Amino acid sequence: MVSQKEMWKKIAAQSFIWLVLLLMYLPILTLIAFSFTTATNLGTWTGFSFDLYASLFHDEEIMTALGNTVILALISASVSVLLGTTGAIGVFYMKKKSKKALEFVTQIPVVNPEIVIAMSLVVTFVFLGNYIFQDSLFSFWTLLAGHVILSLPFVYLSVKPKLLQMDPSLYEAALDLGCTPAKALRKVILPEVMPGVASGFLLAITLSLDDFIVTAFTRGSGLLSGVNQIETLSTLVQAKIKKGPIPPEMRALTTVIFLFVLVLVVGVTLYRNHKAKKPFKAAREG
Repeated sequence: MVSQKEMWKKIAAQSFIWLVLLLMYLPILTLIAFSFTTATNLGTWTGFSFDLYASLFHDEEIMTALGNTVILALISASVSVLLGTTGAIGVFYMKKKSKKALEFVTQIPVVNPEIVIAMSLVVTFVFLGNYIFQDSLFSFWTLLAGHVILSLPFVYLSVKPKLLQMDPSLYEAALDLGCTPAKALRKVILPEVMPGVASGFLLAITLSLDDFIVTAFTRGSGLLSGVNQIETLSTLVQAKIKKGPIPPEMRALTTVIFLFVLVLVVGVTLYRNHKAKKPFKAAREG
């Protein structure tokens, strides 16, 4: 039987977990609740309504910022995954001395403060613009470069564990069996590291979506903003805070984003669980 002391320990542990979850999700649940009222100030309830969701998609400023944010996140995540995956595979098959040096270098941006990365990018772009190109370089491309530099090390760190779990002789075995290097990479290595690639892609999108410092320092004109300076959701919220209260439509937008991410996470989890059960189900039927 479970002693009374162990029972109280279990209750205390579960209570602590629920308290942490409450502190994490209570602000989000509050924001979701007040997305169904049109009050400008959070905390004031003027009646249940879907008006914020209706007006959200008619707000050109917010839709432009959302479009810029999504486009930038998808492109920067794709570039980061391409560079990070190929880089991780290349470093994995390097000699020990070079491998240790490069692994040390890739960890610096992870622990480096984001303001340092942003400032170094600004200095680099200003120097290149003033002394080499004789023109301002700040545009979508500088913003894209900043987001790639920000997320690239995290993609590398997501792919690296999958490479360490892989048998390093698989690549050589594929070459011995007649595969070209490109085919061996595509047929043998990529399937092994694909879970890490997927995790790195999602992580890169998350880093890009909620980034403010690098975006504020490296942005210029382009994307859906046209000749105006690129606005993302983070820079738009910061600009609105300076002038007054955040538009209430932003509460509806954050709710939509949260629900989308929740459905995505649940879907991926169910898919992985279903895929993991397949071998056991086949073994039972066999």
